Parts: sequence; C-alpha cells; structure tokens
Amino acid sequence: MTNNALKTPTDLKANAVAAVADALNGLLADSFALYLKTKNFHWHVSGPHFRDYHLMFDEQAAEIFATTDLIAERVRKTGNTTLRSIGDIAKRQSVKDNDQDFVTPADMLAELRADNLAFVQALRAAKEVAGAAGDNATDSLIDDWTDAAERRAWFLFEAGRGA
Repeated sequence: MTNNALKTPTDLKANAVAAVADALNGLLADSFALYLKTKNFHWHVSGPHFRDYHLMFDEQAAEIFATTDLIAERVRKTGNTTLRSIGDIAKRQSVKDNDQDFVTPADMLAELRADNLAFVQALRAAKEVAGAAGDNATDSLIDDWTDAAERRAWFLFEAGRGA
C-alpha cells in the first residue's frame, strides 16, 4: 500500500497541510513522551504526599493519553500519515525522557511542569502553522489542548509549592 492509498480528500493546500501534519506529529510524539514520563512518575512517586501526587499524575497521564487519538486522527483527516512506532516517536519527540533510578517528588513536579509549559509553546507554534494553512479545525482543537496543558502546569506548580 502506497502513501497515496491513504490520502484523504481535503480542500486545504497540500504543502500547507503537510506542514500542519508535521507540527501535529511533533505534538503527538511529545504527547506520548509526556504521557509515559507522567506514568513513570505516577508509578515511582514516594513520600508524605504519595497519594495526592500518585492520583494527580494518573489523572494527568490519562488526560494526555486521551489527546493522542485526537491528534493522530486530525493528521489523517487532512490526508497525511502519522506516527507508526516507538522509534518514530523517539525521532520526533522534544520532551526528554527521564530514566533515573530515583527522582524526588519535588523534582518530578518541577520537571513535569516544565515539560507541560514547553508543550504549550509547541502547541502555540503548531497553532500558527495551522492558521497560516487556513486549517481552522486544527487551530480550534489546539486551543483546547493548550488550555489542558496550562491547567496541568498550574496544578503541578501549586502542588510543588513547598514540596
């Protein structure tokens, strides 16, 4: 099956929508990387605030994971292809993995907060690309994803006060 067999009809210009798909695939890779890091911290958090952080990380991970299908389907709706493997994610992600044996809860909160804020910047950049392409559907979806990432960063900030 060739790439042309997966082309979905769209009224958007091919070169503009390809740029949007590239931006969305970067967001998708970062979403998977952020999801896995958040689950990693969920599984490995310890200390006196264990229950609160454990539950918050799980809630945030679920929220992040829920957007992955929306992002990938948006890429497909515009006639492009999306990520196919962990290797593809690794090539495209800008969110750095954390493979440390132990991370303090305070460092977990700070790292996830920074990652979510960096994700907000990537979302804003993707929104500009979508706007330039005339892709108002992607532009609109990005608003919701930005609000969710800002909310996560806010919760992580507040939870980290005095952590």
